Amino acid sequence: MKSFPVFIYFLQNKRTKRNFIALSKFFVFLTGIVCLYSFLFHILMQHEGRDFSWITGFYWSLTVMSTLGFGDITFHTDLGLFFTLIVLLSGVLFLLILLPFTFVQFFYEPWLEAQQKAQTPRELPEDTTGHIIITNLDPVTTNLIKKLKKYNYQYVLIVPDLHKAQDLHDQGYDVVVGDYDAPETYERLRLHKAALVVATNDDLTNTSIAFTIRELTDKIPIVTNAENEHSIDILEFSENSHVFEFTKMLGQGLARRTPGIYIGASVLGNFGRLLIADIPAVGTPFEGKTLITTRLRETTGLTVVGLWERGKFVAPLPETVITSSMVLVLAGSEEQLKKFDELFSIACTSHTGDAPVLILGGGRVGQTAAETLAEHHISYTIVEKNPSIVKKSRGNHVQGDAADINTLHSAGIEDARAVLITTHHDAMNIYLTFYCRQLRPNIEIISRAVEERTVSKLYRAGADLVMSGASLGANSILNFLRPNELSMFTEGLNIFSRPVPSALIGKSLIKSNIREQTECTVIAINTHGKQNVSPDPATQLQKHDELILIGTTEAEAQFLEIF
Repeated sequence: MKSFPVFIYFLQNKRTKRNFIALSKFFVFLTGIVCLYSFLFHILMQHEGRDFSWITGFYWSLTVMSTLGFGDITFHTDLGLFFTLIVLLSGVLFLLILLPFTFVQFFYEPWLEAQQKAQTPRELPEDTTGHIIITNLDPVTTNLIKKLKKYNYQYVLIVPDLHKAQDLHDQGYDVVVGDYDAPETYERLRLHKAALVVATNDDLTNTSIAFTIRELTDKIPIVTNAENEHSIDILEFSENSHVFEFTKMLGQGLARRTPGIYIGASVLGNFGRLLIADIPAVGTPFEGKTLITTRLRETTGLTVVGLWERGKFVAPLPETVITSSMVLVLAGSEEQLKKFDELFSIACTSHTGDAPVLILGGGRVGQTAAETLAEHHISYTIVEKNPSIVKKSRGNHVQGDAADINTLHSAGIEDARAVLITTHHDAMNIYLTFYCRQLRPNIEIISRAVEERTVSKLYRAGADLVMSGASLGANSILNFLRPNELSMFTEGLNIFSRPVPSALIGKSLIKSNIREQTECTVIAINTHGKQNVSPDPATQLQKHDELILIGTTEAEAQFLEIF
């Protein structure tokens, strides 16, 4: 019974029908050859004065052609022996060579392919709704799929190649076999009921996908990525809902974390009116101070809800000393963030002097980082190995291998204020991070990670700050899908809401000891539909209030266990 769907699919395939016709012709030809040999067998045996039945003729022909040659029936004349040689050689050709090849080519391989296709889904159930259609598996969408599973979104991945689809299906991905430019593919994926289409292929394929989808519907949003800046207009013209430039976003993000550049606190997302932002501590007036002495809450109203230090989340305490390797996670309203920028923008950019920034890698990410630095009048030097890239690029370049100490000395690593590592190879980024840390133990190193799993390795190699392109892209798409909720930029840090526990009703926020007991921080309180952002520690917790908290996955579990 398990083979029945495979058999039905096998018979319905047009290629199978053509194969059956070819296979049938071969068997008819083979049967004709056996009949001819059987007829000639009778004639030659009568010539020798012997007589056999027709069954014996077929028996002799098949035993000789299959090279079994039992030897119970043989010719005595040279003519008969010559005929036997012809039958034997033709049998080797037709039965031992052509028959197995024909059977495998026209039956066995199509049957295996039909079996694989029957096992790999080709459509979604009719009642599927609210799902995400993904057209390409890359570091960004791999990270996105993890987040979609976390938020209980159903997704489906289109894979044109059957064998690749089968392999991904075996790995646990929800895949469907189909062509990108075939409208029936999207009809089988219940496009009209989908929540979003994510296309991260090359620019040409993304354009084709957009036009194919727009032939079917104008309502479903399409999110895509532009590899080349010149493709943005074309992708927008093809009615994509939003066109991201992940490499440009990554280059700008790396540059804005350079000491001496200040583009303002970077907003990560929102939770209603509550905004979450981050800012590197290096170059700010907060370096070396404890949280309580920064007086951030008194001057801006913002709350420091967490600190990232080389990939680890640190719960903020009043006595915590802020170091240059930390990133401050801030929570507050839009007005409070603007006030923060007004108060600290000058102080954050006045301490580094004219020391240049060293950029290792002259690709799109490195070039975008250089352009961002130039906009803020910060000098830089790009180290690039490829001479063709160096010729096309503007600005100060040093051609050579960044892993060569002489190249780094020529680029001025001794005097650089920071190193940005932007190559497209994680192994090279790890190597360069460790190498630069050995050459300059105190220099600021900011590195790119292509795959998110490399982030921890880069921190271990000595990076002060790492940005994952996969995480950045996935969060950008997820924020488009969930515009009123927050997706954090690093795995393991959550924002969640819970009703006020009965044990805390009537207590003030400061006396609840939530932070001390769970390492979670209350960043807002919803009271009767109104959101109190960065609530005062003296705020009384009421029965119907809702707490909005931030903390690691472990801290959230501890909060649920205690309260």
